[in-house]
Amino acid sequence: MSLSSESTSRSRHEDSHTTEDTDSDLLRGKSISVKLTETEEQHTSSNIDGISRRAQELVEKINSSRASNQKVMDSFQEKLVAKVTEICMQMKEHMYTVYEENSNEMQVKLQELSEVLESCIMLNNELQDANEALASLREGLAINKTLESQ
Repeated sequence: MSLSSESTSRSRHEDSHTTEDTDSDLLRGKSISVKLTETEEQHTSSNIDGISRRAQELVEKINSSRASNQKVMDSFQEKLVAKVTEICMQMKEHMYTVYEENSNEMQVKLQELSEVLESCIMLNNELQDANEALASLREGLAINKTLESQ
């Protein structure tokens, strides 16, 4: 091998080495780029997973809040029904108390009415007796007048 062919060979070898280095650098760059892209994809995927997880947590929180609201409303309804029932019972008791008081007052008034009616019946009987007595007296007087005139 001559000097020039050695030089050419070296030059090719260097070119080849440089080309290999460049190719190697390109592959490393691609690899880094691919790794960056994969990292970005993982990061994006991680963000999407985070958003999805957060959305799911919010939905669960809303459902939990709704369940809590339902329990509060059920409790309120039970307490309201109990209170309304209690007030209705109090009103009934008051109503029965008023009925009893009215019944007692009516009983007193009916007793007084009964006594007044008995008194009226007695007075009516006495009046009829007096009327009959007057009628008899009138007849007796009429007979006496007729006898005196004869």
